[in-house]
Amino acid sequence: MEKKVKKGKLVIFSAPSGSGKTTLVHYIMTQFSNLEFSVSATNRKARPDERDGVDYYFLSTEIFREKVAKGEFVEWEEVYDNQFYGTLRSEIERIRDKGNSVIFDVDVKGGLSIKKIYGDEALAIFIRPPSIAVLESRLRHRSTESEESIIKRIARASYELGFENKFDIVLINDELEKSKSSSLAVVTDFLNKNN
Repeated sequence: MEKKVKKGKLVIFSAPSGSGKTTLVHYIMTQFSNLEFSVSATNRKARPDERDGVDYYFLSTEIFREKVAKGEFVEWEEVYDNQFYGTLRSEIERIRDKGNSVIFDVDVKGGLSIKKIYGDEALAIFIRPPSIAVLESRLRHRSTESEESIIKRIARASYELGFENKFDIVLINDELEKSKSSSLAVVTDFLNKNN
């Protein structure tokens, strides 16, 4: 009789843009051999340092909309005007079917959608910046955003902070090493717990 592989769990990191979630996700991934990154899909153009299938699945707007219509996303959103992001169901199942757990770096609404679908199989972590002023400073230091983009991201961040109480855990990213340690502790606890 063939042994059934136990499906992996889901670890969701969500935060306003510039809160440091991507840095924390990359750190957590180095700590677990059975934790794989869920690559999101988007219709936006790749930045110079981004690769298709590694950072995102870069899709045309037409293909993105087709996949939405076919129900191929567990979550998707028009984050900015005509700029879509989403998580493909096939990406999650590809990882879980191997027995590995999935880690997500997704926007706030996306994180809550995944949590709603997967329930106790998922841990939803909200990374909160110490303040909107600190967030704005981080976005400006990136030097990857136009002034218009920064203004949009700050407005969106203010809105997204209103959802933090819907997450399982809220971590304030005021000091990176402390945030890494806190994130590692909650993820380790969740992955080691039996459902």
